[in-house]
Amino acid sequence: MKNYSVLMSIVLLALAALSSCNNDQSYADRLNEERNAVNAYLANHRVVMSVPEDSVFEVGENAPFYRLDPDGNIYMQVLNAGDRHGDKAKVGEPIYFRYSRYNLSMWYADGTWTLYSGNENTMDSQSCTFNYSDYTLPTSSQWGYGLQYPLIYLGVECEVNLIIKSQFGFTSELSYVMPFYYHVRYYHSQI
Repeated sequence: MKNYSVLMSIVLLALAALSSCNNDQSYADRLNEERNAVNAYLANHRVVMSVPEDSVFEVGENAPFYRLDPDGNIYMQVLNAGDRHGDKAKVGEPIYFRYSRYNLSMWYADGTWTLYSGNENTMDSQSCTFNYSDYTLPTSSQWGYGLQYPLIYLGVECEVNLIIKSQFGFTSELSYVMPFYYHVRYYHSQI
């Protein structure tokens, strides 16, 4: 958690500096739009406001979105929990993943549901990777904190849908203040 605190301090300082450069819209306005987009999407789904005490999540396409952090920056729908007892990620372990992500701000603004980025549907591209819970490495911290969060609760070979607000998303995109919907599959080895 110490690495997380350092990362979040750096992120917040960068956001404050970047927000002062945009005269069109304040940072608070962009955060408000982000919150509205996430709330609008989640209004069409069941939402559970906390993680189950026993960490046993409802699984499947009709499962609810669980709020993972107290501030509502990450919501998770579990499609496949993996082996949450015998196959937990270990600190520093390389975790490979394939993902698709969609910009919820665009969806909220005009109903467009277009692929924003990802490598899930193109097997000719390599899986992405991070070292679990090691945010000192740029190869891990670039993805933000949100993509690693499901592995606190689930086995490595899991599959989830995530709603991730900008503060927990890709570090290179923090100043955009855009929430994303992700579909992610995690693996021990590259596929």
